[in-house]
Amino acid sequence: MKLDVVHDLQSVYRKLVDSTSRPGLISDLGKEAALLDGENPAGCSRSILLLALTLLDPEVTFKVYGGDAEAFEKEINQLTFAKAVQADKADYLILLKDAGAGSLEHAIEMADPGTFINPHKSATIIAETGIITEGNKLLLSGPGIQTSTGINIELAGNWIEKRNEKNKEYPTGVDLVFVDRNHQLLSLPRTTQITESREVEKEWVM
Repeated sequence: MKLDVVHDLQSVYRKLVDSTSRPGLISDLGKEAALLDGENPAGCSRSILLLALTLLDPEVTFKVYGGDAEAFEKEINQLTFAKAVQADKADYLILLKDAGAGSLEHAIEMADPGTFINPHKSATIIAETGIITEGNKLLLSGPGIQTSTGINIELAGNWIEKRNEKNKEYPTGVDLVFVDRNHQLLSLPRTTQITESREVEKEWVM
């Protein structure tokens, strides 16, 4: 592994912070992912591994969804010393690309939203998705966005509805981070409002 665990992971963290503070900004983790030099624990993507190495440490807990979840949890524990726990106790919930239909909705439902006194103790969900690009399928608004911005993300299910329900009592809620197979990263903090574009809805009707 050619990855510099200090310099390169700091770069990953900065990109994550940039995309979180400016929702809709798609960050490219391709450069850092290439440095992993073939590392792919239990079938996870390099981008998921990068985020795990960046965010997990002995002080946090995590839960993995996916076919090889147990194997991945074991390897991530060995790399970061973070502890694998049940979903409702996890600081980070990680969904691999083969997690299956309904897994994201289940993760959102189970994730700890924090409390009014300690909202910062809420969970973050990290998920592998289909292609993420700029577009008009989903419209984003809220803090960090001047008016609104649009994105396209290949992700089925009613996760937006589940997320809205989970985040209805601000400042509690959960934050979402998505990465695709091209190592594109999108962060959707709980403060971001998500609506489906009416133009896209019309296209489906037609």
